[in-house]
Amino acid sequence: MADWDHVTDFLVVGSGGGLCGAVAASAAGMDVLVVEKSEFLGGSTGISGGVLWLPDNPLMQRERVPDSLEAALDYFASVVGDAGPASSDARRRSYVIEGSKMVHLLEREGIEFARCEGYSDYYADVPGFAGGCARGRAIEVVPTDTKRLRSLAGRLRPAIAAPLVVRTGEAGALTLIRVSPRSMLKAMAVGARTMAARLRGRRMTSNGGALIAQLLEVLLRRGVPIWTEAAVVDLVQEDGRVLGIVVQRDGRRLRVRARAGVLIASGGFAHNPKMRAKHGADQPNNAQWTLANPGDTGEVMQRAVELNAATDLMDEAWWVPALLKPDGALAMVIQERARPGAIIVDAGGARYFNEAGSSMEVGQHMYRRQLETGGGVPSWLIIDSRHRSRYLFAMMPPGFTPKKWLVKGAMKRAATLAGLARQCGIDADTLATTVDRFNQFAATGVDEDFGRGLSAHDRYMGDPTHGPNPCLGPLTKPPFYAVQIFPGDVGTSGGLLCDEHSQVLGLTGDPIPGLYATGNATASVMGRAYPAGGASIGASCVFAFIAGNHSAAHPNQPRT
Repeated sequence: MADWDHVTDFLVVGSGGGLCGAVAASAAGMDVLVVEKSEFLGGSTGISGGVLWLPDNPLMQRERVPDSLEAALDYFASVVGDAGPASSDARRRSYVIEGSKMVHLLEREGIEFARCEGYSDYYADVPGFAGGCARGRAIEVVPTDTKRLRSLAGRLRPAIAAPLVVRTGEAGALTLIRVSPRSMLKAMAVGARTMAARLRGRRMTSNGGALIAQLLEVLLRRGVPIWTEAAVVDLVQEDGRVLGIVVQRDGRRLRVRARAGVLIASGGFAHNPKMRAKHGADQPNNAQWTLANPGDTGEVMQRAVELNAATDLMDEAWWVPALLKPDGALAMVIQERARPGAIIVDAGGARYFNEAGSSMEVGQHMYRRQLETGGGVPSWLIIDSRHRSRYLFAMMPPGFTPKKWLVKGAMKRAATLAGLARQCGIDADTLATTVDRFNQFAATGVDEDFGRGLSAHDRYMGDPTHGPNPCLGPLTKPPFYAVQIFPGDVGTSGGLLCDEHSQVLGLTGDPIPGLYATGNATASVMGRAYPAGGASIGASCVFAFIAGNHSAAHPNQPRT
């Protein structure tokens, strides 16, 4: 097919974790092009915590943290289980083995990683789950000066912790500054680091912003062109092979040939109400509770489906409980629910899961409860004044609750639990019974109903100064507070079905030549589980890396 406006070897659609594929392909000697439909770079990865969960990674090996391929596969088997072809044994093995190779390459290219010590696997130390690592398998990129990106610096979205220059591994401690001298010292160090950077004229970013910044720096050094405001409107296929794309840029439609392959790394469909309604019929979700980047709308995935690409897990997402602030913006609810003096109840006033557990599991519990009783969405997070005086809450400082939260009803407050129940429309007797039972668990340190505080991850999320269980404390001190909790998400996690080489599979089960995919555009290797913090970003980066290498070794078209 002639009349191409631009020709390259490997083409990456999206500028999040897919950039790892661009680095790999460029390092393998190929010409590479990155296209991004937004004016901003980084996608949902850029506004995430930026942690990568990579079992048996080189940083673990250097610090002699015990791990192995076998342990990782045991962990996959016990946590993810049988999740279908998206999480086949071949894809799991490829993820673990190639993840280490990816880190080696990125380090050679100058990217600086650090381990997140103590950032435990979510099911480590939990009976019935094997292969977990309590010390954590997560790594992150160190804070980065975006001035090194020159003109691209202004294309980055603000990092999740901005304006603070804080590593993800430090974030949990910052929420404990009222109760822990060690956390106060760490907060002072973060503040000093942030101020020092400003005084030196540095424009620092951290978390997902740092990951994207350093990947972009590598691509700039390698001379890889990056087109922004370039939306893919079609995939070009001939005789069953994907040869390239049609992209809308600067008011023109350009035909771009990709001789070795096209990598779809454009995210999922978190902000597409029609797709969410179609694929999540049992979920009262019209894309109104997502925290994914605004460009996560699924058009490129739909183009692939029109080429008879197979899909799976389309009803699944990376769930994270969220609340609505007075201005209508969403805020994730993470540490707040794991700390002493907090419970989550359904519309009837009953607890129904471990509040400190995996965010994804919390969202699944909420939808399951909604199907069973009609009272799971929304649920209520209830805390006492001891919790409010000791811990950060939706970035509100301990002990300070702005009047607008109460006036606008974003937070309820009452002198008694019965009064709080009336404000929330909860059955007062059920809530009283629930709190009495929970308070008994708090006294003994054992949650007999849901095992809160049992896992290393739960304890990491709790308050280490509180005993006997860092996650359990009674709700006894008035006034009491409540906020509605919704099953938010940071992106969908179902999509195109791929093999262990990141090749998109057709409805026949065979690869579609020339077409690769990674990240939230795919059905995740993590299945319907979230094994640890960084699992989604890790998979996005690793399978992009795999695609870049595979396309170099198996070019779709001769380079003529």
